[in-house]
Amino acid sequence: MAESLTTEAQLLLGAFGEHLRLERGLSPHTVRAYTGDLTNLFAHLVRVGEGDPGQVTLADLRTWLANQHAGGADRATLQRRSAAARTFFAWARRTDRIASDPAQALRSPKVDRRLPPTVEVDQARSLLDALAARVAEAGEPGDVAARRRDLAVVEVLYASGIRVSELCGLDLGDIDDQRGLLRVLGKGGKQRTVPVGGPAVRALDAWLGVRSVLAAPGAGQALFVGDRGGRIDPRVVRRLVHRALAMVPDAPDLGPHGLRHAMATHLLEGGADLRSVQEILGHSSLATTQLYTHVSGDRLRRAYQQAHPRA
Repeated sequence: MAESLTTEAQLLLGAFGEHLRLERGLSPHTVRAYTGDLTNLFAHLVRVGEGDPGQVTLADLRTWLANQHAGGADRATLQRRSAAARTFFAWARRTDRIASDPAQALRSPKVDRRLPPTVEVDQARSLLDALAARVAEAGEPGDVAARRRDLAVVEVLYASGIRVSELCGLDLGDIDDQRGLLRVLGKGGKQRTVPVGGPAVRALDAWLGVRSVLAAPGAGQALFVGDRGGRIDPRVVRRLVHRALAMVPDAPDLGPHGLRHAMATHLLEGGADLRSVQEILGHSSLATTQLYTHVSGDRLRRAYQQAHPRA
């Protein structure tokens, strides 16, 4: 689609992508999402004869979003694309690349903030038991190493609630197994410390005992490595989690983010306070973490019945 853009638009998008990557420290995935949305915008503008980025109006942006809606885009997609447009044009105006910001008054639809399906506590337990059983059944050293890695990956994802990109970015020095902590580099280059429980620490220790079987010299300090010996790729982790959940009867088909949702939900169900969960997940806004409170109605009712004198 990029070849249908004007030269000016391509240059602007290239500079904007570098700004997101180098100055704001956003992940490659986020940069691709933003630039992809903006490529869609400028391709639309070319089709309607408005390809000059400096001449874009608020009406043009609203028409673009309306066409997206008519084409079946959901509210979450529309919200992301309008956010990409606002961020881009604010940056372009601030750096004097355009004379005015047409997106300043752009509004996007509110997203229906519902949690996706998640695994129950007993399903999470069955998942980890099934992976542990696979380790016990392994024979060849390479098979043992791969299965110990898989168990450690899922244990860490469920224990810590970290994102798949954060897990893949972990280095050997990021583990404090004495205190059960991980040092995680999150969105925007922000670092946080995340606790993990005993089972995850033991799974990590077992994996580290055989890591050298899989790790190639190019793996460097990567905590988790793939079957080819390099730092593990997020796509590999997603496939791993999908395959593992397929072993659990009636478990939803989820990826690593589903384990993040499960961890947050189970923490709140177990009595953790919202601020602590926010810190663990690395949410910049408490409103994002509050998504999980609606699934904890039973816990709130029990707390009310135990505490209120007229319950």
